[in-house]
Amino acid sequence: MKIAIIGVGNLGHSIAKGILGQGKDSFCDSLFLTKRNTKSIEDLGQYANVRITKDNLEAVRNSEIVILAIQPGQLKGVLEEIKGVIDPGKHTLISVITGRKIEDIAQVLEKEVAIIRCMPNTAIAVGQSMTCIAANKMGEEKIEQAKTIFNALGTTLCIEERLMQAATVICASGIAFWMRLIRATTQGAVQLGFHSEEAQQLSMQTCLGAASLLIQSGSHPEQEIDKVTTPSGCTIEGLNEMEHQGLSSSLIKGIVTSFEKINQI
Repeated sequence: MKIAIIGVGNLGHSIAKGILGQGKDSFCDSLFLTKRNTKSIEDLGQYANVRITKDNLEAVRNSEIVILAIQPGQLKGVLEEIKGVIDPGKHTLISVITGRKIEDIAQVLEKEVAIIRCMPNTAIAVGQSMTCIAANKMGEEKIEQAKTIFNALGTTLCIEERLMQAATVICASGIAFWMRLIRATTQGAVQLGFHSEEAQQLSMQTCLGAASLLIQSGSHPEQEIDKVTTPSGCTIEGLNEMEHQGLSSSLIKGIVTSFEKINQI
């Protein structure tokens, strides 16, 4: 694959590092990276197949897959700049821009092009992103390319574009929700006598272990809960108190509130 990332900020940088981290098994033949100020991405220039430039047109001309990682407010201007060199027979556009629909891109380009919309989260920086993918009709034929890129950075799930806002709440905002739960567990551990560093280590690893159990076993969460809730035991008593205080309902309400807000933006 010949790939260009337009707008290598934090997210674009993480995507580039994930692509380059494939080493000798890499699916990427060449990688063009663009940014107004290229100084902050000079570290990526050490790779033989990487070209760093300020010239978006040069990057597009020399690529087959164009990843748009710019800010939402920059989208129209960048598309107006590059649309003259976009070749429907050659290029696939992948957008990781929050809140911008496939139709928003298509309207500016004024031509039928394969367009794929991807929503990763910040765990992409450590290769553990949950990335949701949607595409237009032409993009569906190229969707395996997007899956190849983002499976190298975590896990992917193809969804209908109408669910992309919901996916943003569950996966992107969801990182913050889980961080808050880990923080709360850490605070509880400190109250029980652990030093803060020990408490956080216990909370993080236990959270990772719980997720790993579900991923590897394919179990429902309640099946794993049943394994650690003995009759009249401390676990069930703690769980019941959390539910009495509204744990599940407050999480669901928070998710729905975030969804309502994202649809107002």
